[in-house]
Amino acid sequence: MAQSIDRNTSGVYIIAATPFTDTGAIDFTSLDRLIDFYVEKGVTGLTILGMMGEADTLTPEERRAVIDRIIDRAGTLPVIVGISDAGLGNLADLSRHAMDKGAAGVMVAPNRGPAREDRVIAYFGQVCEALGPDTPVVFQDFPQATGVPVSARTILELTRELPQIVMLKHEDCPGLTKISTLRAAESKGSPRLSILCGNGGLYLPQELARGADGAMTGFAYPEALVETVRLHAAGEEDKAEDLFDRYLPILRHEQQPGFGLALRKTILMRRGAIACAATRAPGPKLSATDIAELDRLMVRTERRLKDC
Repeated sequence: MAQSIDRNTSGVYIIAATPFTDTGAIDFTSLDRLIDFYVEKGVTGLTILGMMGEADTLTPEERRAVIDRIIDRAGTLPVIVGISDAGLGNLADLSRHAMDKGAAGVMVAPNRGPAREDRVIAYFGQVCEALGPDTPVVFQDFPQATGVPVSARTILELTRELPQIVMLKHEDCPGLTKISTLRAAESKGSPRLSILCGNGGLYLPQELARGADGAMTGFAYPEALVETVRLHAAGEEDKAEDLFDRYLPILRHEQQPGFGLALRKTILMRRGAIACAATRAPGPKLSATDIAELDRLMVRTERRLKDC
């Protein structure tokens, strides 16, 4: 069984896609191949049923089936399961299923509603009570998607008052100052919080320099994230940034809101990780021009890597 996440967890927890066939069914054969692809690229762990995993398009039965298949395939590789749901009972049921199966922790975003921080604090108190004290929790801070901005002060209050909140999935933007604020609070007695960053990896070198522990995002070249984090941890910041820079054009292109999911799945298909790039309806689709642009970017990326 994989080790649970904690306040010192670091590395690259790749956000896994959910492969579908052209008819919209989950492609479990491609799911196996995708997990093998991520393992081959050296990721530290997996995060599943997030926004990139199109979890909100899956039935409860499909979510459980995906959890079971991925955890079985991943072996000892830690798997964090996104369990955000409008219903607290549904959220708790999925968490129990995931943890019983061997998940390393669960990820929860603030529920949608008025952007009041007292409401966020009350909600996570209810969440943690429903999950129980032995379930490690990742706080997903993604206000661009949830519409709920959360301050560093509130995050610190939550992790102090609710010790099972051990990790922050940092995806606020701009958000570098938030990382610095959280790290500075540790010197004043606040408990350490693992920080893994999203936003497609766009700001990863700067986030690492501010004190982040790694990445939690779905860039379709996971080896770029893995090597950037490894070089930075080894004290080779310039080498890390030089490597990262070679991927920037395609990373930036892939990060287009909404549309980027289709780009990302197409890259994974082109790289042999999945059989079909389909998103589940009403997800985005690429035109012939979109695909030609992406193919050109992939060729240029490969050429840039060979020339280095």
